[in-house]
Amino acid sequence: MRAPLLLLTPLLLLAGCVNDSASYVIDGSDHALTVAVSQNFFWSKQASVRLIAARLPDCQRQFDFGKAALDDLNIELFSTGEESFLLRSGDEMWQIETRSCSQLPEPSADVQAQPIGVFHMDDKKRLVFEPAEGSAIATQ
Repeated sequence: MRAPLLLLTPLLLLAGCVNDSASYVIDGSDHALTVAVSQNFFWSKQASVRLIAARLPDCQRQFDFGKAALDDLNIELFSTGEESFLLRSGDEMWQIETRSCSQLPEPSADVQAQPIGVFHMDDKKRLVFEPAEGSAIATQ
């Protein structure tokens, strides 16, 4: 009886972990930005954040954005031009373009950006993408 309980212990430790993703679909399912969060231990208050940029069949690439606090995870998404996007979380900013799925240098302070939406954790601890009010995606 003890052996099955010992085998289940690692699964119980992982049961409370967050491992989720949400996508902003640009032009059909072949062109999208997906944010993925992974919490390694249920007691950890932080999670690893990654972005997967895809414009299939031409490119697909994953970018590591480091760690972020789960309780106030908000990653804002902006358009900075055709196939060019800015992501912002607190003081951190990343600029990605999906023509070749590459990361661009951090934008200048006077960059023109249109809000698209925000990736955040909902009440059920699931990662969701919520369109910005007044954005083209919100009016569809």
